[in-house]
Amino acid sequence: MAKAYLVGSGIAALSAAAFLIRDGGFAGSDIVILEEQGREGGSLDAAGSPETGYTMRGGRMFEIHFDCTYDLLRSIPSLDNPAVSVTDDTFAFHKDFAWDDHARLVDAAGEPIDAHSMGFSERDRLELVKCVATPEQMLDGKRITDCFSPEFFTTNFWWMWCTTFAFEPWHSAIEFRRYLNRFVHLFKTFDSMSGIYRTKYNQFDSIVRPLLKWLTEQGVTIRLGARVTDVRLAGGEALTAEALTVTSGGKTEEITVGAGDLVMITNGSMTADSTLGSTDTAPVLDTSGSAGAWQLWRTLAAKRSGLGRPEVFDSSITDSTWESFTVTTKDPTFFAEMEKFSGSEAGKGGLITFKDSNWLLTIVLNHQPHFREQPSDTFVWWGYALFPDKAGNHVEKPMSACTGAEILQEALSHLTIGNREQIMKNSIVIPAIMPYITSQFLVRSHGDRPDVVPAGSTNLAFIGQYAEVPDDVVFTVEYSVRTAQVAVATLLGLDTQPKPVYKGSHNPKVLIEALETLHRHGNKTTAHAGS
Repeated sequence: MAKAYLVGSGIAALSAAAFLIRDGGFAGSDIVILEEQGREGGSLDAAGSPETGYTMRGGRMFEIHFDCTYDLLRSIPSLDNPAVSVTDDTFAFHKDFAWDDHARLVDAAGEPIDAHSMGFSERDRLELVKCVATPEQMLDGKRITDCFSPEFFTTNFWWMWCTTFAFEPWHSAIEFRRYLNRFVHLFKTFDSMSGIYRTKYNQFDSIVRPLLKWLTEQGVTIRLGARVTDVRLAGGEALTAEALTVTSGGKTEEITVGAGDLVMITNGSMTADSTLGSTDTAPVLDTSGSAGAWQLWRTLAAKRSGLGRPEVFDSSITDSTWESFTVTTKDPTFFAEMEKFSGSEAGKGGLITFKDSNWLLTIVLNHQPHFREQPSDTFVWWGYALFPDKAGNHVEKPMSACTGAEILQEALSHLTIGNREQIMKNSIVIPAIMPYITSQFLVRSHGDRPDVVPAGSTNLAFIGQYAEVPDDVVFTVEYSVRTAQVAVATLLGLDTQPKPVYKGSHNPKVLIEALETLHRHGNKTTAHAGS
């Protein structure tokens, strides 16, 4: 029987394993997942306890047209109720706890502003339409700032867009254009965020754990602490993997890839080399190590053309780093204060961005419990900042040099709420700094990411955020799942291909609503120093 070797255990590899079983007829016992870390899930991580504090480096958002993700998770039973799929669980949760944001943007005085107006000038509108209409090939090597005047980066639209999706002005115009086209149907509700879906718990608990349970029940082997350092390729024009070099427990072995076997590699990692701090210590940025996902890609790309250029994505740390933080408390005071401040029940309010923050801070109160085993007397909330290298408005040093307590102090100083000292005293704050977190957004040209199945490949595919899928948008669970589905369908020659990427711009009704949104009137907001 043919075997499949999957490098990495993030959502792309877990999805590929599930598609191999469900669509490709593989037995679970013929699938091996090789993970260099000591835990599965890749960037969909979440861990901790009420005593030590919970932590999650990020939180993923979904929307109605994540077709590959919902197709996959429709086959996976929910942990809470195995009679219900993870997809149905997610839809039911959205129905009961949809976001309706009344405080999406907060000004320098600590007061919510009317974000319904996009704040556009006529020039902003024209530049936006031009960006959307420009053929992607003409944006090779261009930054977002190459396509827009400085005033565009002072609009309500930009502040909401960049903090929802983690764009920065120097990021790729190609990726920005893709997002505009991919999510044009969300324009009309962008200030309220009501078109955004969330999972019931964090994504590790809601997606990774059910997938792992299902895969292990099918007999899939997951080897933790197993780092793939090389893939031996056959000679000749065809791209064929012949063997994997794996280091584990201080020993090196070679796994022979037989005829008919498949190899799928997660190339690159947006959370590689990320480090945690604590309430009393700042995280230390350290990229001196060489994460396996990046090193393996560099090794393969050096062997032959057509396998991408990893140096485009892993060599500009200052342009791809930002920082998040997770707050754990047994004191409900902050949640009560924020419900009064925002006008929304906790879990229904969406993102809150302090638009005049030097760090460009954003926070969110998720529905509780946010961790599946989280006690009812414990509360967890999360935040992040796009400019951790800048001095804070109130704590006068870079966020990257701040302890968790100092980050919380800065965040609270942007809010007009009471009981700050009590909130500070009763909170555990764990910051996380991530040097590659938006590396997939860095300025690029076509060919910098390898195709999911490169030309001439007989058994090798790339999956995850650094493989190329035309039209779809990186930094989403959907993108990783789509790469997995494309890899399985293509290598196995299946008739069933993933659904096409949703293109709301082809729907006249969606286009009209988007244009109406662009013409919402309102006063131009004050320029933001960070832009």
